[in-house]
Amino acid sequence: MIEKSWIGRELKTSVLEIERGRLRSFARAIGETDPVYQDVEVARAAGYPDLPVPPTFLFAADLDSGALDAMLADMGIPIARILHGEQGFTYHRPACAGDVVTVTSRIADIYDKKNGALDFIEKRSEARNQHGALVAEMRTVIVVRN
Repeated sequence: MIEKSWIGRELKTSVLEIERGRLRSFARAIGETDPVYQDVEVARAAGYPDLPVPPTFLFAADLDSGALDAMLADMGIPIARILHGEQGFTYHRPACAGDVVTVTSRIADIYDKKNGALDFIEKRSEARNQHGALVAEMRTVIVVRN
């Protein structure tokens, strides 16, 4: 069982510079066909300053920074024992190519199920742009098989 003392612990801050090429690649990878995610002129005509971030893209900030890997290592949890349980986003404003997004995360809860056979780590994050404006709130649940 994972120690409850981890609840409230903050993870390493993640900074993500949003680049057009990466946005286009991500949009193609998730099967997003709306041209607003590929064509700058279409994005601007839709009211964005540049290509907007496709849904779930901001999750890349944690992955890029290694914050999640570091958290698991600090907790002594081998990556082979984890499963992606759940992910949720609440968007407050668009993020676009050219923005720099900073993600701060903390462990919000730890609980178990199946008589301790499964531990759940709930991580809550906030993504803010270079102006300090809240872009999104994110929730991730990681399942640990014991």
